[in-house]
Amino acid sequence: MSAEFKFYLIKEFQRLKEQEQKLLGWSAKRELAKLNYHIHTDAIKQNLLPKELSAKQTSIVYANEADVINIAMFGITAKQWRDANTDLNGNIRDYANINELICLSNMENLNAVFINENMPQNERLIKLNQIAIQQMKILQEVETRKLLK
Repeated sequence: MSAEFKFYLIKEFQRLKEQEQKLLGWSAKRELAKLNYHIHTDAIKQNLLPKELSAKQTSIVYANEADVINIAMFGITAKQWRDANTDLNGNIRDYANINELICLSNMENLNAVFINENMPQNERLIKLNQIAIQQMKILQEVETRKLLK
């Protein structure tokens, strides 16, 4: 095996391992976001769901609250995203990048706190959007600094 080919092989292996690590990081963040969703749904269940609601009405309340996060984070509802991306499977969160998943996880936790504090939905949406913008700026700056090093 030539030295040039061996060098190329090592470099390609390193590139593939780096790519694999990035994907694992995304998967871990997506799983964390899914777990944090339970904190969010529990706050909804405890504070926003009257016991008299039907299963369909209950699912609408959960979807509505998920869309508070989606609008604060992405500026669109889940339905708007699905309508605009008919060729993709899954949902908007399945296509979020690592920084967006970190921020989403934070938004779910914060929204749960705000729900527990009985903050009205319109106020929560405004506050969550402001926080999402701030956090995404910080996460992008951190990423940019890493790339410059």
